[in-house]
Amino acid sequence: MNFDDNNPLVPDSSQPGDPPAHANPNPEAVPLLAPENFTPSAAVGSPIPNDLRVPWGWGNLLLFVLMYFIIGFLVVIGFAAFGLKPANLQKLSAKSGVALVLSQVLLSLAMLGYLAAEMRHHFGLPFWRALGWGPLETGGRPRGYVYARYVLGGFLFSVLIQLASGAVGTKVKLPIENLFQDRPTAILLMLMAVTIAPLFEETVFRGYIYPVMARSLGVGTSIVVTGTLFGMLHAPQLWGGWGQIALLIVVGIFFTYVRAKTRTVVASYLLHVGYNTLPLLAYLVASRGFQRLPGG
Repeated sequence: MNFDDNNPLVPDSSQPGDPPAHANPNPEAVPLLAPENFTPSAAVGSPIPNDLRVPWGWGNLLLFVLMYFIIGFLVVIGFAAFGLKPANLQKLSAKSGVALVLSQVLLSLAMLGYLAAEMRHHFGLPFWRALGWGPLETGGRPRGYVYARYVLGGFLFSVLIQLASGAVGTKVKLPIENLFQDRPTAILLMLMAVTIAPLFEETVFRGYIYPVMARSLGVGTSIVVTGTLFGMLHAPQLWGGWGQIALLIVVGIFFTYVRAKTRTVVASYLLHVGYNTLPLLAYLVASRGFQRLPGG
């Protein structure tokens, strides 16, 4: 069943003689999110943009959050079965630090798997395209050149944020700094920062959450709200650094704005990869290739 039965974008299969949407034996034969499968927005009196034409709603988002906590709990139980209890993770030794990062990797991959199953089996839609990973317009320029510009833009934006973070300062040691006390954890964390993290976070925030909020709250408000949620997700890692948390909210708002402007998650993903690359390079230099840990 659809968990948001009042969603105005759910395919309209109530016309006499029309088969229900789930009865389509070959969903691939139907154009992805085709306009004729959805009703226009009654509030504005005009068709909803294609990048916001998704068949899920608030109920699906709530179920996603519930599944996130359930799977997270199962991951913790799994580590506990191998002798690494939650209390031991607070010590952040080399073993527990790696386990902490691995648990986030497993949770992220599991939630992507959940979304893939929901898109394919519940809605009958291709995973990536349904979640906003449409082609990025290049304006006739080489695709590699345009992609590189977005990555570079994310890198330069990260420079500005780091400068602002230095100006704001913090009087406490941020929790995330504890993860850089041993080499295995630092390496795994940096690899995750430029691979799994951008993929998972952009798919969830800009691909899954943003379209629902944009339809209900409007594009402008949804950009701010989605960006704020993105920043608050990272708040535990930066707890005590209130200026850093505020700056990360700014980052989330900027990423969401670019996604809304280009109407594809690809753009915000490339920015995200470029943004996370700067801390990786800075840490590589400061640690001399993970040989000399700054906090060690």
